[in-house]
Amino acid sequence: MPVAFLLYAFNYMDRSSISYAQLTMGKELGVDVATYGAIAAIFFIAYVVLEVPSNMILAKVGARLWLARIAITWGLVTIGTGFVYNVTQLYIARILLGVAEAGLFPGLILFLTYWFLNHDRGRAIGAMALAMPVALIIGSLSGGFILDHANWFGLSSWRWIFILQGLPPVLLGIWLLLTLADRPRKAKWLKADEKEWLEGAIAEEYAAMPEEKHDNASELRALRNPKILYLGLINALAGVATYGMTFFLPQVVSQLNPSYSPTNIGIFGAIPYVCGAIVMLLLVRYADISGRRKFIVLACFATAIIGLIMTAVFRGSPLLGMIGLILLACGVIGNIPTYWALISEVLTKRQAVVGIAVINALASAGGFFGPFLIGKLATPGDTIVGMTVPMVALALAFVLLLFVKVPDRTGAGLQSPEELPQPPHRTSPGVGIDRSTAKRP
Repeated sequence: MPVAFLLYAFNYMDRSSISYAQLTMGKELGVDVATYGAIAAIFFIAYVVLEVPSNMILAKVGARLWLARIAITWGLVTIGTGFVYNVTQLYIARILLGVAEAGLFPGLILFLTYWFLNHDRGRAIGAMALAMPVALIIGSLSGGFILDHANWFGLSSWRWIFILQGLPPVLLGIWLLLTLADRPRKAKWLKADEKEWLEGAIAEEYAAMPEEKHDNASELRALRNPKILYLGLINALAGVATYGMTFFLPQVVSQLNPSYSPTNIGIFGAIPYVCGAIVMLLLVRYADISGRRKFIVLACFATAIIGLIMTAVFRGSPLLGMIGLILLACGVIGNIPTYWALISEVLTKRQAVVGIAVINALASAGGFFGPFLIGKLATPGDTIVGMTVPMVALALAFVLLLFVKVPDRTGAGLQSPEELPQPPHRTSPGVGIDRSTAKRP
């Protein structure tokens, strides 16, 4: 989990670092709000196209090699973005970042399916997804601070946002090459009985699900699977809101109170993400206990819509506008792990390799259209007007999700947590297996 958390945290921080850089970069490079929306959006073109191939490569070469490659290359591209000197170079840097990052999130979701049983997977995805608001909190605070204080070696402060936030993933990628275990059977920190139990329990759980014939064509059928495409469309509409918030929240906070300095924008911009992180943790636990994942996602969509309406109506009030942004973040961030847990529950093992990537790729398509359309609708003095785009997208996602039929886990032959084989028991922390009570799948 620390590996998945750190990768996703640095990934989201680097991807969204441009939102704070734009506060001063726009003036230096001549990037207006419409151009900024296009620059933020163009990242997703290569990202979407390469999602599925990337996940298929990860499944073949292993998580250690492929996740490390992704981290090192995106870190280097982010550092290089700090040295662009015109809009064309900035476009190229964002395209290359999309190429480098493609496949990370679906790769991490697939990686977690190798380690966690279904009834634990929602919380595992939630723990990883918590990295998103944590990254946005740290990125918000550090981005504003860097803009106000970093003017080293003759480089503008916005350049240091990219340079400083690009270094950690390079170092993390090198560390992964040396230490990461692809699957439980390769983990040196697990005992033989524990490896055997976990691998067997996960295999048995997948065996209880309907399975397709094992060949490459069966994986690629996911590209035409109506259920996967439908779930992907919902995720794409939600992605419009997620990335609209990510790339434009600093500009919205600045509009709520034009007197804010970059540091103040960073501090107040972090508040919605803090609230969203807390709500995410509470909801993912409730979702796994209650099993009401669809209801929770619907409630999150509705909350985000209310937040967007409040921000638009009370744009002249910093307090009420901030409450609207908090509701938006709670709804947008809070639904993510629950929705992915719902998706991973209904896909077969073979579908998961490509299906997860397809669904995430469609969410990334929302990441293209969201910032692009918001930038087109927004004006230099009014970014909030462009937030009608995610409002409409979330409303459509809400309606589409109403028609999703959630399969009965027990009816599908899957076991409840109480019925699952229990892991080998340890007599005490750090002591070996208590073989008299250990159960096998």
